[in-house]
Amino acid sequence: MKTIIQRLKAWLSSLSFKTGVIVLLMCIPFYILSFVQFSFDFLSVSAKSVLWVVLFGLAKTFQYGGLTILGVEGIKRLKQRFCKA
Repeated sequence: MKTIIQRLKAWLSSLSFKTGVIVLLMCIPFYILSFVQFSFDFLSVSAKSVLWVVLFGLAKTFQYGGLTILGVEGIKRLKQRFCKA
């Protein structure tokens, strides 16, 4: 199991900076959807709970996947871009 995780991490970190930024930005709509769905009156409480778990899990997956793709150098590069703006 440990080798599978190491191979997955190595594959993700081999992807480009642009791909990492896109994957990282994909977590924003899933975070928004995970909390907005609570305002839907036509859903039952159990459906809202299941949706929250799925959408929040997808948001976290995109967040950690994007951070893994970017790596330390990519995060420094991203911070430099935002500090200049």
